[in-house]
Amino acid sequence: MLGIIGGTGLTELTNLNISKRLIVRTPYGKPSQPLVFGEINGKQVVFLARHGGGHTIPPHAVNYRANIWALHSVGVTDLLAVATVGGISNRLIPGDIVLPHQILDYTYGRDNTYHDGVELPVRHIDFTLPYSQAMRERCLQASAAAGCQLVEGGIYACVQGPRLETAAEIDRYERDGATIVGMTGMPEAALAREMGLAYAAICPVANFAAGRGDSAQAIHFEQVMPLLQQTMDKVRCIIAQCLSDHQCATA
Repeated sequence: MLGIIGGTGLTELTNLNISKRLIVRTPYGKPSQPLVFGEINGKQVVFLARHGGGHTIPPHAVNYRANIWALHSVGVTDLLAVATVGGISNRLIPGDIVLPHQILDYTYGRDNTYHDGVELPVRHIDFTLPYSQAMRERCLQASAAAGCQLVEGGIYACVQGPRLETAAEIDRYERDGATIVGMTGMPEAALAREMGLAYAAICPVANFAAGRGDSAQAIHFEQVMPLLQQTMDKVRCIIAQCLSDHQCATA
């Protein structure tokens, strides 16, 4: 079964025919919201808004362990995350949708593993390729069928937030190889790998990262939201196409 995690700009799936909502209790506390079950194109899907239904949970305070555990507990095997980002690469503009293939983790203080020697024995997962190639390929096929272009490949710099970055920080991330920047990619991807879920991320570019674009003006989200909502319509189309012929991927 496919699970969808929605981020900024995608707190609900408007094309989801909802059948039920389920409060899941986990060993790690409460997920961001009750899981929403429903169908798209006749296929069952489970949706979870990462920041809660009212977008009230900041990136550093999301209970990533509870979210992933809850989705796994109800039978999710494949997981598609939607994560809004800023564009670092000069080849990216607001409105693009990136399918990243790598992650750089700059976060700190987040509960980033189930295998901490307390709840579960220490385990070292292979994270060479942090995203499921099978899920990434399905997203590429779905975007082509839906007529919505995906930028194939990108390196996601995951930062702590909730503040936005300085221009100097963005310069550093670019020197490290990053092409996009966001606040929620980790530890979500690693926890999904620990749970054995086939995980991929679709990343709409909401704005130029700090110091990028035609000017170095301050970033105001009220200005980027109209374009972001248009981009999310394309994301919904890609998700629907993913489900039109969905088969379980392998991590």
